[in-house]
Amino acid sequence: MFSFLNNLPQVTKNLLILNVLFFVGALVFAGKGIDVFSLLGTHYLNSPLFKPFQIITYMFMHSLSDFTHILFNMLILVMFGGHLERLWGPKRFFIFYFASGLGAFLLYNSIGMWELMQLKKTIMQLGIDIDIVNHKIRAGYVDQIVYQTPEQGVALQRYYDLSTSTMAGASGALFGVMAGFAVLFPNTELMLLFPPIPVKAKYLIGAYLIFEIYSSLYASNDHVAHLAHVGGAIVGIILVLIWRKTDRNNFW
Repeated sequence: MFSFLNNLPQVTKNLLILNVLFFVGALVFAGKGIDVFSLLGTHYLNSPLFKPFQIITYMFMHSLSDFTHILFNMLILVMFGGHLERLWGPKRFFIFYFASGLGAFLLYNSIGMWELMQLKKTIMQLGIDIDIVNHKIRAGYVDQIVYQTPEQGVALQRYYDLSTSTMAGASGALFGVMAGFAVLFPNTELMLLFPPIPVKAKYLIGAYLIFEIYSSLYASNDHVAHLAHVGGAIVGIILVLIWRKTDRNNFW
């Protein structure tokens, strides 16, 4: 049943297995009322819910309510990641994948951290103890956060929404993979499904990246971390250009 795994290179296969195991495990815990998704997905660096291990674990978490999230990500991993790993070998691909994921994390934080910082200042200026608010958010006692004025309520609600916002998924790292593939093999034809027509990688992946850049600026309420996708792609492109310029089998 799983014989296709034998045809995948080492790192790609292990990433695929880990993503599936994390997904199944999160589903099991969710059925027991334990929110593993929020714990292992990542939050903004200055959120009271942020933990350092989330920088890595977020790449293995996917939406528990939308199965297509993990399905499409794993298809991209197998299609493009497997190809790059065969080209580079496991060590270079491993570094490339997680560097792209880190780039996604950092760009995702770029705006949200600043907004959270400004909200903290506003909340303190409104006479609310931010340490108590953070403690209650961490403890899950949100209904016990007290405010007296509508202005306080608006600031606290926005602060709570941003603090509990969770980014999860392999998409950021995989945008690096797709972008790297497009730079290395720009004229490789990829098949669209609807309609089924061939499109060169540089056009298809390039258009996808432009869409993500546009969405990061104008689609702020669709619950997709477009900035993370852009960040992963930027790191992927930079690394491929550097490695291609140095033209060495091993860059360390």
